[in-house]
Amino acid sequence: MGNIIAIANQKGGVGKTTTTINLSASLGELGKKVLVIDLDPQGNTTSGFGIGKEDIENTVYELMINECTVKGAMMTVDGIENVTIIPSNVNLAGAEIELIDFTEKEFILKNIVDYVKDDFDYIIIDCPPSLNMLTVNAMTTADSMLIPIQCEYYALEGIEQLIHTINLIQKRLNPKLGIEGIVFTMYDGRTNLSKDVVDNVKSNLNAHIYNTIIPRNVSLAEAPSHGLPINKYDPKSTGAKSYKNLAKEVTEGSK
Repeated sequence: MGNIIAIANQKGGVGKTTTTINLSASLGELGKKVLVIDLDPQGNTTSGFGIGKEDIENTVYELMINECTVKGAMMTVDGIENVTIIPSNVNLAGAEIELIDFTEKEFILKNIVDYVKDDFDYIIIDCPPSLNMLTVNAMTTADSMLIPIQCEYYALEGIEQLIHTINLIQKRLNPKLGIEGIVFTMYDGRTNLSKDVVDNVKSNLNAHIYNTIIPRNVSLAEAPSHGLPINKYDPKSTGAKSYKNLAKEVTEGSK
């Protein structure tokens, strides 16, 4: 049975999509079968894997409004071993309105994923940067949440609200939901600020924090424009090594 991890933080620009792409590719490189679900209407995870958002016939949007099957929405990712994706594009932005009249609209994604979760070792869901119905669907589907936190002054902003939401979902919709862990991103060891943020989060949040810290890295920033995860774009970079280490930590925690 697949371990379902939703990657979420309602604060934008924290490395959520970067983590989705590179953790998934690194898990695939470790021999794990991975399904990536791009649940963000911006579709940056989709394009980050080199898939043209405008040319897709079936996306997670068509899937959620029951216009295609889950198998029909899946795409293999060229050159990335063991990774399959359910892509997204801007059409998903209208899903919130269209889902209003659906019964049990909080469980649409869960009911879909239940059909295929045994086919994968990991299912990684990239959430939109807001606490909307799409994110709620991710939370009702997931076993756990992985929260990227950027090493910057306002790092804790919104995290308490996210954890409060996770607790509400846990009580009302998904009792098994927990926090997989927190990963620090965009770390710059040359600054006191990055070190202070790490110390501050560790002292204020009662949650598992990964040992791996994702550094600021030029190659990590460049890779999406080439439609490649970091382990294919620049496998010797510090970014690639960091995500490989994070993938190992995730697999060790799943045992």
